[in-house]
Amino acid sequence: MFDWAFYKTPTLAQKLFPHFHWKVNTSQNEIYLTFDDGPIPDLTPEILTILDDFGAKATFFCVGENIKKHPEIFQRLVSKGHSIGNHTFNHLKAWKTKNEEYLENVEKCHAEISKLTSLQTKLFRPPYGQINPYLAKKLRQSGFEIVMWDVLSKDYNLALSPDQILQKSVQNTEEGSIIVFHDNIKSKSKILQFLPLYLKHFYDIGYKFKKL
Repeated sequence: MFDWAFYKTPTLAQKLFPHFHWKVNTSQNEIYLTFDDGPIPDLTPEILTILDDFGAKATFFCVGENIKKHPEIFQRLVSKGHSIGNHTFNHLKAWKTKNEEYLENVEKCHAEISKLTSLQTKLFRPPYGQINPYLAKKLRQSGFEIVMWDVLSKDYNLALSPDQILQKSVQNTEEGSIIVFHDNIKSKSKILQFLPLYLKHFYDIGYKFKKL
């Protein structure tokens, strides 16, 4: 459905799928940080420390099996006041998974989240940005809000340096942007370098970092 070759999601894509959340409609100096794939012990605590340094809140789209493996880190996310979203239980690709199996996996993640927190979160982000109209309709009927993004940091791209990721992320961010970072081992060495610089850039010009 989508081509994620872009750092900035094309306006046309956002208009074609108006029921998805691409960005927040605001004229305030606000950015909405999101982190996919965690929680994991090798990175999530370090991200939390960086966010604390700037008084930043974020939304973590968590994988259910990671929540199950690391409940104490998940509960730390909640205790810090960050928002929690569903990223399926097994980080499934929608285009390679049967629809009913995919929906069951989403519900399995939701059940894992509900075991550890009373937060009634129904935010959902499809792994890899992959979804189809049937799944989107069923998820929305179940009360899930499908959250995409208007800025993709590409911190997972091994060909990009931290400086390149920082430059493109800053260049494409604007008021109300929802930006994607990754809370996984593949991104660790880069995100720990560029994330503090990204936050400092916008903090110094008066931006606030909010959760969804």
